[in-house]
Amino acid sequence: MIWLGIDTSNVPLTIAVVKDNQLLVEWTSSIKVTHSVGAMPAVEEALRQADIKPNELDAIAVAEGPGSYTGVRIGVTIAKTLAWTLKIPVVGVSSLQTLAGNGSLFKGIICPIMDARRQNVFSAIYTNELDAILSDGHYALDVLLEQLATTEKDVLFVGKDVAVHWEAIQQVLGERAIRAPFYQDLPKASVVIELAMKKPLTSIEETHHFVPDYKRITEAETNWRAEQQKAGQNE
Repeated sequence: MIWLGIDTSNVPLTIAVVKDNQLLVEWTSSIKVTHSVGAMPAVEEALRQADIKPNELDAIAVAEGPGSYTGVRIGVTIAKTLAWTLKIPVVGVSSLQTLAGNGSLFKGIICPIMDARRQNVFSAIYTNELDAILSDGHYALDVLLEQLATTEKDVLFVGKDVAVHWEAIQQVLGERAIRAPFYQDLPKASVVIELAMKKPLTSIEETHHFVPDYKRITEAETNWRAEQQKAGQNE
């Protein structure tokens, strides 16, 4: 079975091709380039290097969020368009679980972090078997750290955005806070595929209804709801 993996949910871009449980090609970059420009050429180049034609793909795995609204939409749109065109399944997996997968050999618990601004983060808490202790969500950093402080295990923090909050993390957790090495801070499309392979394949018909998992409404939607509520109060 041949899989294409895509993750554009944050600044890093990662693409992989796996055939019969063997990784043929994986390309990952943390250079800040607009995914709408760089993602599809990266997919094409990965398939070319793997000597795989699009019509040979059996399924597509994509990071479904949370993360950057625009980034998540781009990856999901590419995955859905290819899957619909090729009439193959698309399987979505958590962007945070994908990051956590980089630390699966760690003996404690794993906390992937994506900055969500204003002292908020997209985060979760996972065991090293990638079972969720705290589900994916949009959390105030202090609330997340309070939750982690109640555990007795060491915590591996994974993700480029850990650097933004590292001082605050250390103040609360001290020596129990372990920072992942730099090469584990970027998501890997091969992990996206590995996680997708553990989930049931969707039907072709379900592809059309597949949507990102943002874990937070957009600012535009927040403003719209506030306006609607205000209008209702004025009636």
